[in-house]
Amino acid sequence: MISDFKNKTAVLTGAGSGFGLECARIGARLGMNLVLADVQQDALDKTVTEMQAAGAPVLAMRVDVSKADQMQALADAAFARFGAPHFVFNNAGVGAGGLIWENSLQDWEWVLGVNLMGVVHGVRLFTPMMLAAANADPTYQGHIVNTASMAGLLNAPNMGIYNVSKHAVVALSETLYQDLALVTDQISASVLCPFFVPTGISQSHRNRPDALTAAHTKPTQSQLIGQAMSDKAVSSGKVTAAQVAQMVFDAIAGGQFYIYSHPKAIGSVQTRMEDVLQARNPTDPFAHKPELGVELKKALRA
Repeated sequence: MISDFKNKTAVLTGAGSGFGLECARIGARLGMNLVLADVQQDALDKTVTEMQAAGAPVLAMRVDVSKADQMQALADAAFARFGAPHFVFNNAGVGAGGLIWENSLQDWEWVLGVNLMGVVHGVRLFTPMMLAAANADPTYQGHIVNTASMAGLLNAPNMGIYNVSKHAVVALSETLYQDLALVTDQISASVLCPFFVPTGISQSHRNRPDALTAAHTKPTQSQLIGQAMSDKAVSSGKVTAAQVAQMVFDAIAGGQFYIYSHPKAIGSVQTRMEDVLQARNPTDPFAHKPELGVELKKALRA
């Protein structure tokens, strides 16, 4: 249980928008030191200006979390400025959809690079620092929050590449929780599994590196449909990123591992788990809204 956040240091990736920005806002209000990383410079600059105006000590770096050397530079700079962080929010993420066999090699490299390897680098680089701090100071407390998604617990059709990346983050986070418990009582972990919340994720292709954009390839029909569905679902979400950020801080304070933005969505997870337990074929994901499934099939078969 962590109740005191004042003067503690938080590292946040994806700090320029969405959950990263909202967690930074809460951190500033609580009197924390903020290490802010984002791949989009203008968004990062805006966040820095806002946090400094709120009185927070800030270290900011433009970072592509998929790149080990850039994450190493972030870790080194954070340690040099503030020492070992108390909180790490491995939050940066991108979205992509379409039928799973239509994703290019570049699609896989981009989505897994950011969504999975970004978290891997955060865990790999900051956990040892935090453990060393815990060993040196019996009062030190730390917590790591990895942003997955309900797509880490479900497998909706036409968004396979995203599902794969987020299932991996859930697996990594559950293992991290267990592994930390073996070696320390001072540091723990949580996994954030949001459902559709209005953030910038449906427009994440804005930050896609040219090197990971296949030359001369137009999006396929299924990818265009996936993008449209994602835009609609994300923009119509009723729970805000600010509300989810507060849930994250409440979970850290309460030592809660699974963080859900939409607890009602757990019904679908239960159905999936029952499919697994009973070895029955996967349940129709559109059983509750059959017209959506009919529409999607029609569009894909057109």
